[in-house]
Amino acid sequence: MTAIALFGATGKTGRRALDRALAAGYDVRALVRTPAKLDAASDRLTVIQGDVLDAAAVDATVAGSDAVLALFGQVKGSSPTLQADGTRNIVAAMKTHGAGRIVTLSGGGLRAEGHDQPKVADNIIRFLLKTLSGHVLADAEEHLKVVQDSGLDWNVVRGPRLTEKPGKGAYRVGWVGVNASTQISRDDLADFILTQVDDRDFVQQMPFVSD
Repeated sequence: MTAIALFGATGKTGRRALDRALAAGYDVRALVRTPAKLDAASDRLTVIQGDVLDAAAVDATVAGSDAVLALFGQVKGSSPTLQADGTRNIVAAMKTHGAGRIVTLSGGGLRAEGHDQPKVADNIIRFLLKTLSGHVLADAEEHLKVVQDSGLDWNVVRGPRLTEKPGKGAYRVGWVGVNASTQISRDDLADFILTQVDDRDFVQQMPFVSD
């Protein structure tokens, strides 16, 4: 069974991904700043205390893993380049330890050229994001460059507005403006993310997942 290194395990989507990974029988190595916030317990879960900006802690988390789920992002008070810098540390550790698969999480503000067909509403949302939280979008775009240049089997999962509603157990996988809606539950998003550990249909692509 594949071993997973998980970054962002205490986040709202990361917690769901962790629960699903453990239930599916994966061994998980999770890097968390505050282990007390992690309410999961399993003999298949190894918790490493630290921060994604700490290269040594990241290296210890990736060691012994086959695949990486990087589900962390900026929160209040975090570094404006958190996602890009953290992803650089992860990629470096993956190359050191021979892990080849990385799945990251971002939003529809990132564009998949040649696939997305944004509508007026999509362009308005991106404009507002760029205007009100330009550093977040810039960080996401830089993290994308990091994975694109990594030489690894990567894909960036993108989602629209995330809700706390119970999952439907079904979702659409498309592109911005193509076979897509404006929201998805975190449950369903986590379901899709976990499929990407072994699924190779979207290697080096940026699928947009919605309900």
